[in-house]
Amino acid sequence: MGTPLDRFLLSLRARDASEHTLRSYATAVGAYLEWLGERGADWRTPARTDLRAYLAKLVGSGARSSVSQRLAAIRSFHRFAARAGLAAGDPWGSIATPRLPRRLPRVLEVDQIERLLAAVDEDGGDRHSPSPVAEAIAIRDRALVEVAYAAGLRISELAAAELSNLDLRRGEVRVLGKGRKERIGLLGRPAIAAIEAYLDEARPALAARRRDPGPEPDAIFLNHDGGPLGVRGLRYRIDRLCRVAGLPEGVSPHTLRHSFATHLLDGGADLRVVQELLGHESLATTQVYTHVSAARLRAAYVDAHPRARAGAGTGSGAAGDPR
Repeated sequence: MGTPLDRFLLSLRARDASEHTLRSYATAVGAYLEWLGERGADWRTPARTDLRAYLAKLVGSGARSSVSQRLAAIRSFHRFAARAGLAAGDPWGSIATPRLPRRLPRVLEVDQIERLLAAVDEDGGDRHSPSPVAEAIAIRDRALVEVAYAAGLRISELAAAELSNLDLRRGEVRVLGKGRKERIGLLGRPAIAAIEAYLDEARPALAARRRDPGPEPDAIFLNHDGGPLGVRGLRYRIDRLCRVAGLPEGVSPHTLRHSFATHLLDGGADLRVVQELLGHESLATTQVYTHVSAARLRAAYVDAHPRARAGAGTGSGAAGDPR
């Protein structure tokens, strides 16, 4: 059956955890178990002093976000061990661990989305490629930005989206989200038009560059060699377009998903509808966007109201008013 760590990683793989998650969990839990072993502690029943010492080691050697990620992996391992009958429970349950301050997701304004789309024409695809390929890449990039924003897709969902799951007549694309849960992404007219142009003009040109004699990939988005455009390639293209558009530092492909959700709520969409469209299991996960919208309302108020800045929070009445 392998070591407890091996069994834990097999359970994660069975739940379709990404390779990145598997690597990071293996590293975090492996280092933790090795440290306990060096102290002569039994990982199934470590003493509170052992856990506090390990927590102090983590806090002293890494950023708070890194500490939280490692602790999440370790606690996930202990919960698995308890379910599998390898240990009595999670010894970290009674240990106070540092909490990350909840940050509001970064959101683009509608005009910034327009700038991002305009950057596709400005960038002109890959300038080092022959002109027809550069044009095909530009058409593809417009389609992938339109689809990512219209449907609120994660970058992994965008990379895995397949032609067989695309229905332009209904304006839908079926994707597999986290935990291999299937959901429908909706496409508006601009996204449908961009996809149609890509399928008619650009995808055949990219597919023709394939050297692999096997069947043509079913992936919607192809790279310059005619193969599926993976997560790394998608991230590179969108990051590049963000720089060309002059968008702020820190904008990422996931920012399009955040913007999708926030713009829906700004437009009056019901929170549960947004939850369904995002594929969130819990409504609490979606509720962060209500805080974003509230913050946007306050910012708009401060910018627009003549008395929102001067005198805000200084009490009622005008200056010199005896009331």
